[in-house]
Amino acid sequence: MSHLGIGPFEFLLLATYPVVALLIIEIVYRFAKFLSWVKLIIQGLVCIAFGIAYVTIIEAHWLTSLVLFALAFVLFYQAKIAKLNPDKSIY
Repeated sequence: MSHLGIGPFEFLLLATYPVVALLIIEIVYRFAKFLSWVKLIIQGLVCIAFGIAYVTIIEAHWLTSLVLFALAFVLFYQAKIAKLNPDKSIY
């Protein structure tokens, strides 16, 4: 990872920030008993925010941002399913 200008520890931290954010959102929404589609939309927006930050602020993480954008797309799709038919959604 030294060719990217960051060390291995920083790379692991950058990879765990979105995971921690998604887990915190999950925990808060489980305790608050909100609708699942709202939680999924918020998680998708957080993935997009991290993806944009990784492309603009840290230029070496374009592949990580692409994965986050794909995850956001899947989360928005699951939110649509959860809103239209809550019985089909497992979240």
